[in-house]
Amino acid sequence: MKGCINNKMGQIQIDTDVIALYAGTTAVECFGIVGMAAVSVKDGLVKLLKRDSLKHGINVTINDNAISIDFHVIVSYGVSISTVADNLIENVKYKVEEFTGMPVEKINIFVEGVRVID
Repeated sequence: MKGCINNKMGQIQIDTDVIALYAGTTAVECFGIVGMAAVSVKDGLVKLLKRDSLKHGINVTINDNAISIDFHVIVSYGVSISTVADNLIENVKYKVEEFTGMPVEKINIFVEGVRVID
């Protein structure tokens, strides 16, 4: 489902992939986030995604023009996961709402792994 914004000139539709890519770019800028994770259901393996495929670790749904975002992330070793999650939620919520003009209803974070950063 696409997000729709109506204005005096017509209608604007925003695809969920666009929102996912923008949210992923915002997320990897947050302190403590190494990157998005792709989880293989078949093997149960977690793989760190490259920057050009960030949207694969993110699921965006839109219901009644309210956005819900699920992040599958890998965090840095030695950081407080709750602090990183709070920072991620705050930054993504603000930037996605500003970008789309639609409210972010819910952000779920699934920590899929921990990485040591050099």
